[in-house]
Amino acid sequence: MLQVHLQCRSGAGLLLSTSALIPIKFNYKPSSPSLNIDESDCKMWEKYCLRPTQGTISTSIPVFVYGTAWKKDRSADLVYTAIKAGFRAVDTAAQPRHYQENLVGDGIRRAIADGIVGRADLYVQTKYSPVSAQDPANMPYDPAATVTDQVHASIKSSLHNLHSKVDPDSVNDAYIDTVIIHSPLSTLAQTLEAWHALETYVPHRIRNLGISNCTLPILRELCTSSHTTVKPSVVQNRFYEDTLFDVPLRAFCRENQIIYQSFWTLTANPDLVRSQPVQQLARHVKITPAAAFYTLVMGLKDVAVLNGTKNESRMKEDLAAPKQVEDFTQKQPDLWQQILAEFRGLIGESTSM
Repeated sequence: MLQVHLQCRSGAGLLLSTSALIPIKFNYKPSSPSLNIDESDCKMWEKYCLRPTQGTISTSIPVFVYGTAWKKDRSADLVYTAIKAGFRAVDTAAQPRHYQENLVGDGIRRAIADGIVGRADLYVQTKYSPVSAQDPANMPYDPAATVTDQVHASIKSSLHNLHSKVDPDSVNDAYIDTVIIHSPLSTLAQTLEAWHALETYVPHRIRNLGISNCTLPILRELCTSSHTTVKPSVVQNRFYEDTLFDVPLRAFCRENQIIYQSFWTLTANPDLVRSQPVQQLARHVKITPAAAFYTLVMGLKDVAVLNGTKNESRMKEDLAAPKQVEDFTQKQPDLWQQILAEFRGLIGESTSM
């Protein structure tokens, strides 16, 4: 499976002192990290390893991450179906406007209770969403609270929603593989404040941190600032023409062991799905154009793709595609490189990158 790269939006502001940040204490005994594996086991088309944080073993992330936005009352059933179909990564958010995080947790718990997976088999990812991204009538925290307190309340809610067992006491052992800041806050100082609050949970309650909807200047700040102790492991951005397909940002991610997570991949790119290299790959591998497009995005290196399909048959088709394309790359490596080069040309990415 493929990994994902983080992206950040530019911002301005002074670095914020962390002296006032006080971590919430939980009755917690560290459990075995989820999907923690030897990095030699991580490989393209199967899974990638996130950079180890705080001395822990790398967490692996599948090439496909099941996206749960806008699933509403169907969230639990669709998450269960996705896991049953083969998804081993789930993305959600503490943002009731677009996600039902509690129902996502219900779907995960049902899959675990039915013996389909164990918690350690899953990569579970959620987000802290700033006030600007929330429904004013339904937030997981007090909007008048400090950013630090908002983060703590959001994480407390997420740990409750995403605990792995029906037993409510299991929340004491709950952990989240990655928490992402849903978007940079209004100033760099506030973004750093949120980041520092999240750092207090790493590596036990939270394994990794990331950021979404963000540009290269902010990502670079998070990576290079002497005020951050945990560096970004993932970036989740729209992969589309308006951002020039994040070519420089993705290059930065590759250079800094950051997995880029692509979302809005199909929706934003109908012309690319119809493009010659995508259609050619689909014909040769005998997969759908959508699946061919997904795998070409994965072929850009260190990219994981969010997939939110509600159709069980399509879930299985998409999940099977990376292995089918891997077989094709081994049987016809020159043709694969030709198709990939044409695709990279369409998105303005040099073949030397």
